[in-house]
Amino acid sequence: MTRILTTRRIIVGIVVTLGYLLYNLAFATAGETGEAAGHGSEVADVLLGLIIILLAAKLGGDFFERFKQPAVLGELIIGMLIGNLVLIGPDIVEPFKHSLTLDVLAELGVIILLFEVGLESSLQEMMKVGVASFMVAVFGVIAPFFLGWGVAIFFLPEASIYVHIFVGATLTATSVGITARVLKDIGKIRTREAKIILGAAVIDDIMGLIILAVVVGIINAANTGGDGVGSLDVFIIVAKALGFVVGSILIGNLMMPQIFKFGSKFKVAGILLSTALLVCFLMAYLASLIGLAPIVGAFAAGLILDKVQYKDFTDRGEHSIDELVAPIGVFLIPIFFVKMGMMVDLSTFGNTSILAFAGVMTIAAIAGKQVCSLAIFDKSLNRIAIGLGMSPRGEVGLIFVGIGAKLVLDNTPVISAGTYSAVVIMVIVTTLVTPPLLKMSLIKDDKKKASA
Repeated sequence: MTRILTTRRIIVGIVVTLGYLLYNLAFATAGETGEAAGHGSEVADVLLGLIIILLAAKLGGDFFERFKQPAVLGELIIGMLIGNLVLIGPDIVEPFKHSLTLDVLAELGVIILLFEVGLESSLQEMMKVGVASFMVAVFGVIAPFFLGWGVAIFFLPEASIYVHIFVGATLTATSVGITARVLKDIGKIRTREAKIILGAAVIDDIMGLIILAVVVGIINAANTGGDGVGSLDVFIIVAKALGFVVGSILIGNLMMPQIFKFGSKFKVAGILLSTALLVCFLMAYLASLIGLAPIVGAFAAGLILDKVQYKDFTDRGEHSIDELVAPIGVFLIPIFFVKMGMMVDLSTFGNTSILAFAGVMTIAAIAGKQVCSLAIFDKSLNRIAIGLGMSPRGEVGLIFVGIGAKLVLDNTPVISAGTYSAVVIMVIVTTLVTPPLLKMSLIKDDKKKASA
């Protein structure tokens, strides 16, 4: 009881502080007009936006972690709340929704996030789990994709086929970080089920990013005003996406040891981090240059960096790239998720058709991943647990829908405000519900084996 009261006091205190800052700082900067404010006013606006977003992110993240939930959900939901203050009167947060500088920082945040995911992923580990993980990943991408496509056709019959395809693509995602955390918390990280889930989730991420690249490429091609996208165009986009990922891995593994060996000769501080960021940003830029999402390049950059390649740096006492990049992620990544939450229009939640769309999409999202069990032929494995482990959409689903919200087709966003809200609800529910269900499934399976 004392702990609950303490938690409430902390939350109330932070809310009051946040409200006070919102009121005073917003009106202080609002008073600066004309040429006198100039560049200083723009900087002040960005600083105010960062104060609000970072404070809100820590408030939301702390609240959810106290209840054993991922901090990312807290960042998303607090973003939804402050982004909809206009519904109850004050519109002081509205300018930050459309701040180009904050948008750029948010995009850098998601690039760093995918870079970190790539760094944590191991091609060698994926190869060890072999065919089982690959098949689970394939089934776990195909089934949700077509189920999401079908749900979008049913609820959005007037929308373009490209919109239906993109909704299907958002359901292919899997949040490997959330699943890994649950498995670690319950001491199941070394089980066969865990190895298959984590291996499949990484392969799933690669497949999902390729699908995203293909869908974005098709929509961009459709926007050129031609006669549509033919099978040859689709083949070229697929080949480009696959070629980029595979080519990056092959060329990167050959070049990176030489680059780090050359870099180790420099005496200036920060060479390892600078080199890693240069690789990340270069790959993201190259991906963008050929029509792919920058996050595809950032993920590929993380995949090709291996600790063995920069052993000269760690041998002389320097931190690993993962450790060096982490503080940058702590700053930039929450900006992305709070901004994603701010873009949700809570007024759409009063629309029963949108709530129905979100509900059916959530069922399709969970059921689609349960199809993974069809790829498991070993009856001694917990198939339900494997399907549940692949179900949380988390940050990856938000990245997909965020990209869709910025894509334009025939002068209208591919992901409308209502569809955006429906996808966010699906992400929240799958991320909240599946971890406890996964835990229950694995514990129940243990009891069954013990009694047998």
